[in-house]
Amino acid sequence: MNKLIIAPSLLAADFRNLEREFQKINDSAAEWVHFDVMDGVNVPNISFGFPILDATRKLTNRFIDVHLMIENPSNYFEEFKKFGADGITIHFENNRQLERDLKSIRALNMKSGIVINPDIEVSCVAPYLDDCDLILIMSVVPGFGGQKFIESTYSKVKEARELIDKSGYDIRLQVDGGVSIQNANQLRTSGADVLVCGSAVFNAPDFSKYIAELMK
Repeated sequence: MNKLIIAPSLLAADFRNLEREFQKINDSAAEWVHFDVMDGVNVPNISFGFPILDATRKLTNRFIDVHLMIENPSNYFEEFKKFGADGITIHFENNRQLERDLKSIRALNMKSGIVINPDIEVSCVAPYLDDCDLILIMSVVPGFGGQKFIESTYSKVKEARELIDKSGYDIRLQVDGGVSIQNANQLRTSGADVLVCGSAVFNAPDFSKYIAELMK
């Protein structure tokens, strides 16, 4: 299994002190930054876009992992690349051109990913494995931070890990939603190798220590 990567979710950061928040990330063992983009249509919430991504790129050299929860995501791939995205993950549902979109992301020299929502079967992504670098399993319903972790996620992670291993492709397996010290070890042993952590780490008294504990 790949080395474990922790990706703090910017959605949970204090935007009144963004430079300070990135200093905490840069001083920690976190290797990625998870960047959620929501348009209020694809999911019932609105987050941030290109100006914040531009600021993010200037404040860190960490891998910027962009999770798109927007309509017509392919319209914006080049802009996300321009403003600093290293990888883009898109949703399986309501995307009739998923294969083309994944290829387009890679053609822009970014890592490509597929999201599996809680109501989507893991097997649905099997036809697209040769075009993706990341599978993201949502352990909450996408759209809002701070939700309770869905316990059935563990079995989906195990199933996805088996699917990846059988494929022979080098694909990262990420979990996002309600990740904390309480469930990180079980997620890791189930097969996850990238953990997105939002409220738990940004609300921790010691950011770097919490990241270190997750990695144990």
